[in-house]
Amino acid sequence: MATKKKSLKKPGKATAQPTAAAQPQQAPAGQQAPQPDPTALSIGDLKNLSVIIDVASTRGAFKAAEMANVGFLYNKLQAFLAKVAPEPAPEDAKAEAPATGDKK
Repeated sequence: MATKKKSLKKPGKATAQPTAAAQPQQAPAGQQAPQPDPTALSIGDLKNLSVIIDVASTRGAFKAAEMANVGFLYNKLQAFLAKVAPEPAPEDAKAEAPATGDKK
């Protein structure tokens, strides 16, 4: 196991006192910064769930009697993700347009 040597610097006058930029800024007394909900699900979380269901079913984690319910939930999740997913970038359509226009 290799160890790294740390170079220790003696604190100088510049590092002895914290500057105003180094101190965390506090919200005004009447306002609080919004904090994200730790239990909220994002679109990325739902996409990951879809992949987990796919992998688990491929590996045989579900019994035959459970597959109908798992498949129904998976299809419902895929439909929701297709509805809320961002539309494809217009650059993809431009890249394909010259390739199809050259053929006669």
